[in-house]
Amino acid sequence: MTIRAALIIIGNEILSGRTQDVNLAYLATKLNEIGVRLAESRVVPDIEEEIVEAVNHLRAKYDYVFTTGGIGPTHDDITAACVAKAFDLPLTQHPEALKILTAHYAALDVELNESRLRMTMTPEGAGLIDNPVSAAPGFKVENVHVMAGVPKIMQAMLDGILPTLQGGEVMKSRTILCSRPEGEIAEGLGKIQNEYPELDLGSYPAYASNGFRLSLVLRGTDQTMIDLATAEVTVLIESLNGKSEIVKS
Repeated sequence: MTIRAALIIIGNEILSGRTQDVNLAYLATKLNEIGVRLAESRVVPDIEEEIVEAVNHLRAKYDYVFTTGGIGPTHDDITAACVAKAFDLPLTQHPEALKILTAHYAALDVELNESRLRMTMTPEGAGLIDNPVSAAPGFKVENVHVMAGVPKIMQAMLDGILPTLQGGEVMKSRTILCSRPEGEIAEGLGKIQNEYPELDLGSYPAYASNGFRLSLVLRGTDQTMIDLATAEVTVLIESLNGKSEIVKS
């Protein structure tokens, strides 16, 4: 069984380059561990129609949708309102979220002002996502999980969500280092991909400190198939007078 997910990264600061997103890699890795494949990711600005369109399109296409960003106390934190609009639900104050933030700010001897109260607003009927880092919760509506953009908070929220998700077959991978350039192995690698359509064969060139390096990555759910394809890739490299090294199984 294949379970697929999408990520919506929300925020002008990501698109401007001011903030470097690290949430995608964490999410993809953690989902893969439970057999959920991150199949698509979008970065959208703090514009209502853009967020609403992305939520509605992706929630109909995938088993799970995750969003990061836009649930803080400032004027541009509009994710909750946009998700409510996407589901045609009223945006209401969540009583449990209010209880959590009231206790949190009372313990800090800090005023729970109108700006902070924005973080208690969710689409009507939403379930809360625990935030053990800074208290203000995320929320869930149907298959859409809304999380904070701050990596430490997002990671804590996701760790709490993962046990509630239904997973499928776990994706396995193997990486082969190849001493020959892409242009020489491309034709043969394409033939192997055609022979094993259930696998994803990727070719990734890079310049490391010790010079050029080509990584060939095989991904799939069938370990036997990966082993067979690995043997063929190794033979291909050797036929071109190249060297291969398996660095990850």
